Amino acid sequence: MGGSGMRVVVNLMVVLATIFAIQGQITAEKYLSQHKLKSHILQDSIIKKINENPNAGWKADKNSRFSNMTVGEFRRLLGVKPLPHRELQQTPVRTHPRSTKLPKEFDGRTAWSQCSTIGRILDSIIIMLWLKQGHCGSCWAFGAVESLSDRFCVHFGVNISLSVNDLLSCCGFLCGSGCDGGYPIFAWRYLMHHGVVTEECDPYFDTTGCSHPGCEPGYPTPKCVRKCVKGNQMWRASKHYSVSAYRVHSDPHDIMAEVYKNGPVEVSYTVYEDFAHYKSGVYKHVTGDALGGHAVKLIGWGTSVDGEDYWLVANQWNRSWGDDGYFKIRRGTNECGIEGDVVAGLPSTKNLVREVVSDDSEDAVL
Repeated sequence: MGGSGMRVVVNLMVVLATIFAIQGQITAEKYLSQHKLKSHILQDSIIKKINENPNAGWKADKNSRFSNMTVGEFRRLLGVKPLPHRELQQTPVRTHPRSTKLPKEFDGRTAWSQCSTIGRILDSIIIMLWLKQGHCGSCWAFGAVESLSDRFCVHFGVNISLSVNDLLSCCGFLCGSGCDGGYPIFAWRYLMHHGVVTEECDPYFDTTGCSHPGCEPGYPTPKCVRKCVKGNQMWRASKHYSVSAYRVHSDPHDIMAEVYKNGPVEVSYTVYEDFAHYKSGVYKHVTGDALGGHAVKLIGWGTSVDGEDYWLVANQWNRSWGDDGYFKIRRGTNECGIEGDVVAGLPSTKNLVREVVSDDSEDAVL
């Protein structure tokens, strides 16, 4: 088979893998009973099954993040909507030369230690508040904005925190349904065409309120105001953009090369019940029903002491969850569909260098 023929086969496999992941999300949305939704997400039986399984490769525990939370409340965190098949075919797919040399292990926190948005995600109270999803299924927006913020530092040496609230509230139907979920690739398209303001201009709406995500009642999507909270800042001048929006080919080499060359990427995958119990090690699905789709930020890779390849991922559930807020998931097998839906974009220089504009008449205009 020629090179072009092989590429067609590989691309078909990517599409099929992603479709299977999407079907898992749809199944979760359709078939969970009311009894199941009202039961506690944390179960001793799940912890026991994982920790007594010598082949699990990871440890489970009752994370305080989800104590007293039901399955239904937990699902509110899982805000990735299944992408229509047509969009899979129409979205540009980026690959990288096989000749690209990559390290066996890579951690964005140390590789780009000068980038505060990468290194401080889970290390300061301000960032923990910023990362708190609260009552809103906004993971699709967090993954995009966090990755773009990191890429501004990787490419331009600019440490800047961009606003999740802007994307969540102003993208509207273009991105999905706000707090009721969205599409990561549509978020990147919005960042390319409309940009996003800084976190200082438009802070995340749910930095106060209940102390954990998913609690009652669920918040509606915040209103798009298009005005900075500080009167001396202008909305349009605070906008930062992506110059592209693309999917990354699902081959692990392409994903690693993309992260290594351009910075963290947003990845989506199917969450099962056992994932809520993750504490440490290399996660792979062992038990429990599929609950929905989740988006996170992939920052590196490596191999465990037991020889299992993994992806290193930053979650949005604060340091009390998982391994100090991070988790590792099996690499190279498209675990839970995580390699089939990788999206990103490159940062734009627009507004990085600009004159101070005194006329704020444009402040409320996109």
